Amino acid sequence: MNPATTTTTLTLNPGFLARRNALDWVFALLVLVGGAFAFTRYQASMDIYEKAILLGTLPCAIWLGWFWRPLAVLTAGVAVLSLWAITSYQGDLARADSVFWLKYFLSSQSAILWMSMLFFMSTAFYWGGMLVRGAAGSFERLGSGLAWAAVVMALVGTMVRWYESHQLGPDIGHIPVSNLYEVFVLFCWMTALFYLYFERQYDTRALGAFVMLVVSAAVGFLLWYTLVREAHEIQPLVPALKSWWMKLHVPANFVGYGTFALAAMVAFAYLIKVQASETRWWKLAPLGLLGIVLCFEPLVFRQSPSAAAGGEGAAGSSAYWVVYFGISALIVTGILALRRRIAERLPALEVLDDVMYKAIAVGFAFFTIATVLGALWAAEAWGGYWSWDPKETWALIVWLNYAAWLHMRLMKGLRGVVSAWWALVGLAITTFAFLGVNMFLSGLHSYGNL
Repeated sequence: MNPATTTTTLTLNPGFLARRNALDWVFALLVLVGGAFAFTRYQASMDIYEKAILLGTLPCAIWLGWFWRPLAVLTAGVAVLSLWAITSYQGDLARADSVFWLKYFLSSQSAILWMSMLFFMSTAFYWGGMLVRGAAGSFERLGSGLAWAAVVMALVGTMVRWYESHQLGPDIGHIPVSNLYEVFVLFCWMTALFYLYFERQYDTRALGAFVMLVVSAAVGFLLWYTLVREAHEIQPLVPALKSWWMKLHVPANFVGYGTFALAAMVAFAYLIKVQASETRWWKLAPLGLLGIVLCFEPLVFRQSPSAAAGGEGAAGSSAYWVVYFGISALIVTGILALRRRIAERLPALEVLDDVMYKAIAVGFAFFTIATVLGALWAAEAWGGYWSWDPKETWALIVWLNYAAWLHMRLMKGLRGVVSAWWALVGLAITTFAFLGVNMFLSGLHSYGNL
């Protein structure tokens, strides 16, 4: 063939909108209709900022549903179940004790309890897939399906709790992200949902066994917190939280917390795979130390001020954490003892490293946004952008830690074992910023005390 007559054909990928199918456009229409309904019905209860948030949420929801289609299905399912629950109430919260579906499934507390059970079951099935040869795929599919179901129930519980708060009184109604109980629910479903995205993107379910451990640990704390403080009861907002900034700052913050926790559990899996064949005890000692830290955590909660002052409740709290201690010890011991079999099921180290990096990168971006929003909120509530309150100081420490991690990776090529251990240390720092400050330090954020 004569080179002079050769033609080159360029194939262009279709644009983003051109790749949308009919269901995508139906989803977009439903989101817009739902937004218009909410705006026309509730605009009298919203200020200008809340109206702007609602309008800004609509294109974001559409884009997210188009970007990852399972999210569109999730949104539709949660909307149907939430509207069913709200309609069943008929404006009377007492119906939660008489209507079957509300009492056992769709009231906020029932839905969140279902979330808790489903996350525990999901964790068990993921580990079944990790350890049972021959039926690993079936166990992992069940674990993934149960995780999706748990996310649905968590979101339904959140939406219905929002409705219930407004039914208690116009001065009580608020988005349910205002106390530890509500944000632990937020942490659970958000961490699980980010994991499910990575599960689908990398076509592997093996990491669910590790990631669901931290979600189940959070559920364990949530159940304890409900037991000792009856935290599921809806309370009026303290004055500092009566701000539209809360609707932006808290969710952005917990995108960071959730993805940092996810990255840490992936880092744990990375270290298990690296040291799968290690027999020297002193090489395994650091992983054993993780177990000691995990098992020591219940003793900290047992000695917390609220538990110590709880009278008979304190005894029950102590028993709860003794059981937690035993389960934690068994899990850690089992992981170390079965590390070779577990390592065989894990993805390649390159995949683990990539998931860890992407999770931290997403978390860092949102945590940065949350920190800026928090400063703006502080200026409105307390008259200054920064006051070196313990919560603010530890948020800065968390931000600097992950900023340094990303800098070392992007500029110095940080990879491997050091990177994984750093991510685990980051989880310890983040956990103290999230819970430790509330337990042991006081300040302007004392409304989050345990």
